[in-house]
Amino acid sequence: MKPDDLKDFLGTIRETDIEELVLESGDTKISFKKSEVPHVVVKEADNGQASAGAGKKFKPFKSPMVGTFYHSESPDHPPFVIEGNHIVPGQKLGIIEAMKIIKDVNSDIKGKIAKVLVKNAQSVEYGQELFLIDTEHEKK
Repeated sequence: MKPDDLKDFLGTIRETDIEELVLESGDTKISFKKSEVPHVVVKEADNGQASAGAGKKFKPFKSPMVGTFYHSESPDHPPFVIEGNHIVPGQKLGIIEAMKIIKDVNSDIKGKIAKVLVKNAQSVEYGQELFLIDTEHEKK
């Protein structure tokens, strides 16, 4: 299996309810298992100025597939979300195009966009961080 085929395959599997998959062929055995997304801490920038919410815990929102990420429906439309926007589960955050297939990228958590990590029309990989989400203030 070629690397691009494997990335496409993993993207397809991620969109299903499959939690674990084991593939065996001859002497080769490959195991895939979904895991929870870890939290990351954003530290202060080197220039002494704080980056977006320095010291706070953020949950990275990752790309569900390989493709080209778009912040809006078209160049003449505003972005779906920008830094500082509050989001809820099911809300559209962007779209990814891969091989003429368009997939909505929807939030699965409630929070606030702390940082947008990708540019419009940027190529993204499966699992690449697209946004940092501040979920701390939503737990009240």
